[in-house]
Amino acid sequence: MKKIGFVGAGKMASAIIKGLIKTGFANPDDITATQAEVEQLEEKSRVLGIKVIADNKVLAQKSDVIFVAVKPNQAVDVLKEINPYITSEKLVVSIAAGVTLNKLEANLPIGTRVIRVMPNTPALVGEGMSGMIGGKFAKHEDLTYISNLLSTIGKCIIVDNEAQMDIVTAISGSGPAFYYKVINEIARAGEKLGLDYEKSLLLSIQTAIGSAKMALKREVSMEELISNVATKGGCTRVGVDCMDNNDSEKLFYNVIKSTTEKAHALGE
Repeated sequence: MKKIGFVGAGKMASAIIKGLIKTGFANPDDITATQAEVEQLEEKSRVLGIKVIADNKVLAQKSDVIFVAVKPNQAVDVLKEINPYITSEKLVVSIAAGVTLNKLEANLPIGTRVIRVMPNTPALVGEGMSGMIGGKFAKHEDLTYISNLLSTIGKCIIVDNEAQMDIVTAISGSGPAFYYKVINEIARAGEKLGLDYEKSLLLSIQTAIGSAKMALKREVSMEELISNVATKGGCTRVGVDCMDNNDSEKLFYNVIKSTTEKAHALGE
């Protein structure tokens, strides 16, 4: 059983830790985290059910897998701090948004096995979607291990090149906000037409959940799923035609394209 350490014990790190324990992927005794607020160490330790300490250097020394789970502007400082304690046996995994493999590897010993991960906030409810890519020295078994680890909080894909991580950021990292907006705007439309907002919101949320599950388990194309509901001459077809006439495809393309470009700019 590998010793897993988290530099940072914020929401995303906490979600991963809870997933590891809940699924039995790791024992609580094999997980350690750090946080800067010394006065909250005992409480955080109690909440997570693991050992939480203040010293990043100690964590780096004692961990086989080290998650860098800090804000992007803190990542380089953390890497420089733990650098002297990183050996060839250790695997470093960054979930710091926008921090490139080049930047990670440049601040760690030459030959360090590094993996960059982009998780998303639905990990907090066990329905996360992560994208990841390995650095120059990461091994196939490293990617397999981290993919299995991240599957404790949802699903995970391995992208072909680092440029695709910006697309992952746009679709799944930023995507929850886009889906919340769609869900809320459908609910507001129902409210404007005369239905109580909370009832309209529940209809919109549960329909989104059910539709997503059907899409995930589909045995036909997405286009066929749409046509199965939007039958010719029916009310759904009128709504789908309205979306087509307003070029919803172009709208969502522009949303993802602009977000991808921003993610790329932040990583430079």
